[in-house]
Formats: sequence, C-alpha cells, structure tokens
Amino acid sequence: MAPIVEMRGITKRFPGVVANYKVDFELESGEIHGLLGENGAGKTVLMSILYGLHHPDEGKISVRGKERKIGNPFEAMAVGIGMVHQNFTLEPRLTVLENMILGNEPKKYGILIDKKRARQIIEEASERYGLSIDPGARVFDISVGEQQRVEVLKALYRGTEILILDEPTGVLTDQEIDKLFEVMKNLKSQGKSIILITHKMEEAIAICDRITVLRKGRVVATLDAKDADRDKLAELVIGKQIAYAVKESKEAGEKLLDVNELTALGSFGRRALDSVSFALHRYEILGIAGVGGNGQTELVEVLTGLRKVDRGSVLFGGASITNRSPGELFDLGIVHIPEDRLKRSLLAMSVEDNAILGLHRKSPFAKSKLEQNHPAITEHTKKMIKEFGIKANPLSRVGTLSGGTQQRVILARELGKKPLVIIAAQPTRGLDVAGAEYVHKQLIDARDRGCAVLLVSMDLDEIMALSDRIGVMFKGKIVAIKDPETVTERELGRLMLGGRV
Repeated sequence: MAPIVEMRGITKRFPGVVANYKVDFELESGEIHGLLGENGAGKTVLMSILYGLHHPDEGKISVRGKERKIGNPFEAMAVGIGMVHQNFTLEPRLTVLENMILGNEPKKYGILIDKKRARQIIEEASERYGLSIDPGARVFDISVGEQQRVEVLKALYRGTEILILDEPTGVLTDQEIDKLFEVMKNLKSQGKSIILITHKMEEAIAICDRITVLRKGRVVATLDAKDADRDKLAELVIGKQIAYAVKESKEAGEKLLDVNELTALGSFGRRALDSVSFALHRYEILGIAGVGGNGQTELVEVLTGLRKVDRGSVLFGGASITNRSPGELFDLGIVHIPEDRLKRSLLAMSVEDNAILGLHRKSPFAKSKLEQNHPAITEHTKKMIKEFGIKANPLSRVGTLSGGTQQRVILARELGKKPLVIIAAQPTRGLDVAGAEYVHKQLIDARDRGCAVLLVSMDLDEIMALSDRIGVMFKGKIVAIKDPETVTERELGRLMLGGRV
C-alpha cells in the first residue's frame, strides 16, 4: 500500500538560508511519525509546506497516491491535513465551541448558525477521541493543556485524517504530556496518521512508530523508534557524539539566601505561596520540582522583585531584601533567567541592545544619562558572542534568532554580570538537546565558581541531573527537600502530587 503522504525532493530557500534541501519524507496510514532535529533544522518549514503555508521551490507532494499542489491551508484541509501550531491560534475571549466552529459554522435554514448541532458534533467527537472539554468554557479560563485539546479537536472537527503536531509538549506539564500521548494513541487506533515535530528524543522514542531526523535542512536518517536510543539519536541530530554536562557534587558553602515563612498571593487573589522556607548556599544548585501551578512561578517572582510578599522574609547575606525592586536585587548580584524569555528578558531590539540590558546606564556603556558609548557596547557584545558561541552579529534582531540562540544571549548577559545568586526558571524550555546541554554546563560552571543557583524546572530529568538538593512544591508549600543521590523519580512524583514518601 502506498504511503498516505509522500514528499519527494522538497527544497525550500529563504534569503541567505536553505531551509530544506532535497528532502524525502513518507507517512504511512495509521502511524505516528516523529520529525526530530535541532531548532532550525527545517522541521516546521517542511510541515508548513505540507500544510500550504509555504510553497516548495522544488519537489512534489502526493496524498493517498495522488500528486497534489497545496497552495494554502484551506487546500490542505480539503485533502484531510490539519496542523496544530506551536503557538495556539485560539481567540481567548471566545468559548471553546465558538473557536472550534469559527469559519466552518453549521447552518440551519441556510443562514443561521446551528449552535445546537455544532455542540452535538463537538461532544460526539470529544467522546470518540477521548478529548474531554467543556464547549461553553471561555478559552482564557482553561489550562494550556486544555487549549491544546481544543486545537486538536478543532482540526478533527474539520475532517482531519493527517494531523501535524508542532512541538506540542513545549508548554505542558508531565501529566499533560501523558494525557496528550494517550490522545495520540487513541487517534492512531482509529486510523488517524500523525506527524510529531519535536526536538525531544525521549518523546520521539516513547510515542512514535518511526523517526525521521533532519539536520541543517537535510534528512540524515529514518529509523524505527524501537531501534533508537538517546545516544544514537543525539549523534544523528548533532552530527557527532554529544558530551553531556557532568555534575560532580561539591560541599555547600556559606548561606547566601535565607527564605523564611514566605506567603504571597497569586494573580487572582488566591494564596500562591504558603509559608515557604529554605536556604540557598554558595557552591550549590537547589532544584525546585513540582507540577506546574503549585507556586513555582510566584516563588521566582518574589525572589526577583516582581511580586510582593504578604508575610515572611528573604535575607541575603543576613540582611533583609524582602520586597526589594528588581533593580536593587540586580545591584546586589542576584540575576534572573526567566521562564518566558521573550516577555521577561529580551527586548524586540538588537543583540547588542539586549547584551547590556540592566547595565545600559552604567560605565563603560553610558557616557552620560543621555548618551551611550557605542564602541564599548559593540566590543562587549562581540566578546560575549565569541565566549558563548552565539550565532548572530551585534546588530541581529533577537526576534529572528532561534530559541537556543536567544537563550545564549540571556545566559551571556546574566552570567557576564558575575552574579552571586542565579534564579533560573525553566532555563531549557523549548531548547534542543545541544542547547539544553549548553545551559546545563553553564549552570554547573557557575555553581563551581561559587554561585548559589536556584533551578526551577518541570523537567524531572533536569532536576535530578543538576541538583545538589531537591525541594518539592505542592499547593504553594515546600513539602520536602530530598537528596538526589538517594531519592527516586517515583518518590518525587508522589510528593509532587501531594503523597508521602
């Protein structure tokens, strides 16, 4: 039987970049096929061509054995191809039902929207595919995982038989990822064909039937997932064996941060932190594990001056810094690697503008309050680019850079300030294996120079690999602090869900 999708000799060029070069790709009917590669390897461009968002410069596409020229997403949907993008396309003010039928409304009497019929169709599809969702809920009131289910259900509502998922787990918790994988298996069992775009090797191995690896826009291998392992895939993705960052335990030094009985409210007036206490020392990485939404974000915001404390205190070197501003904390040597790099850490400007953020009014980068020292800024940025292997020039706009390159800009800037304390929140979110390993090495090196590092991550593997101690958060509390040498992932998982060990 012919594959349900065949892409032959696909080449796509953009100014100065060959995104795909003579790519061959096949999707069998009823399979989950992983498309694996680093950020910028050409995965999303290739699938955007299949979905009609880009047009190939060379090559051809066949669907169900018939050659197709797919000029736009409407033509893709007409042949049963749907795509769930990394950034959701839902209108937050509308309900789930309204988002799903938008542009494809069932009608009665030929002119009126038949919402009753639409609700019936959605509820039937929801039950059939195991995608439970409230059609009447407004999108801004539901979780990220639920929004993703809406996007999948919306594609299925439009008759999708071939579903493309673009980095679907990037903003999900482990529990939400498990639910997504259950949905994917259910869809496969009902004859759907799925393409999973990912840079996470473990996910590709866990859920896919076959894996195609792209590197620099070219296919380097297609293999059965059962024959793959992390080391083999890493070598295919990177083009060489990767040297993983190795954490060697060090004896903790003096106490730098002392957090006592912290209590703070969240964005909706509910208690987000409930009597949180811990200490952070030099030569230490303290990992904070937990299911998303249990106070980790608010803890980071309190420690970096972005949220006020209602009760409790934070001491730095024995002196209170409770409710100090971000600028005051920065001057003390406390830096922040935020979980959302675009909203919280990078300006929509050049690399050199971002390289001196926080230092732009200080010597040698400012001649006066109104005049900057541009030669000094450029020299500093070039040095930063060289030391941290940033693939950009000083005048590159950060919005045009890959996620991994953006993260290197942030690391170079913050670690270049020679901090005493690093607050790192989800520092490898959205990064490929090479980018993540680079971040890990930088955090370990900073610790070994005497920094105190607070690492907040929903990636349990990351927490186990890097931490000297692990604190577990549940419902705004630190419910346990464990030794990574003796605790198991199963035990941490139980604590994260409110159980006991």
